Amino acid sequence: MPKRNLILATNEIYHVFNRSIAKENIFSSRINFRKAKEIVEFYRFPQKLRLSKFKTLTEDLKNDYRLSLQDQSPLIEIYAFSLMPNHYHFLVKQLRDNGLARFVSNFQNSFAKVFNIKNDRDGALFQNSFKAKRVETDEQFVHVSRYIHLNPVTAYLIKFNELKDYPLTSFPNYVYENKDLFVNTKFLLGMFKSAENYIKFVADQVGYQRELALVRDLIIE
Repeated sequence: MPKRNLILATNEIYHVFNRSIAKENIFSSRINFRKAKEIVEFYRFPQKLRLSKFKTLTEDLKNDYRLSLQDQSPLIEIYAFSLMPNHYHFLVKQLRDNGLARFVSNFQNSFAKVFNIKNDRDGALFQNSFKAKRVETDEQFVHVSRYIHLNPVTAYLIKFNELKDYPLTSFPNYVYENKDLFVNTKFLLGMFKSAENYIKFVADQVGYQRELALVRDLIIE
C-alpha cells in the first residue's frame, strides 16, 4: 500500500473506507458478504495462519490453534460497518500499533483472492490505498456511525424499515442482540439512554444526513 499522510495512532478511532477498482460490484451476493464477514472476524486478530489454511484443519487442530492465540488482543475494535456493492465503510478503534493497516491489508487481500478465484479473475480488486479519517469527538462518533448505517438507505438500495434486518451493515446488531459478535455495540449505545433512542437517532436523519456539518468532513467517498 502506498504511504499515507495520516498517521494511524493506537487507541484512536477512524472512519475507514475503500472502493473496488472500476467500481466493480463485489459485495452484493449473499456468498460474498458472508465471506467478507468471515474474513473480518478472523483477521481482526493477529494470525499465524491464513484463513484458507485454517479452514483446512481438523476441528481438534482448529481448537488447538485458537487456544494458542487466546492471549492475543485484537488489532482493532469494530463499532460499525457497511458493505456496499462496490465499497466498504468501517468505524474502528486501532488497539495495537499498525493494527488498522494490518487488518485492512488482510481483509482486502483475503477477500480479493476468494473473489478472483470465484470469478476467474486476476489482479487487484481494491484501490491501492484505503482512506481513513480520525474521529475526534463523541459527537462526531455518533454521527459517523449513523452515516455508515444509513449508506444503503441513502443509496436507495433499501428502505429504512428494511435496515434493521439488512445484514450488510452492523445496524441489526443495535436492534437485536448477538448478531455479529465482532461488533462492539456497548460503547456507542452507552452514549444513548437505550437502543431505541439510538434507532430513533438514526431514523431522524434519513432524508438529509449529507447536510450535517459534523459528518461532512468525515465522509470519504
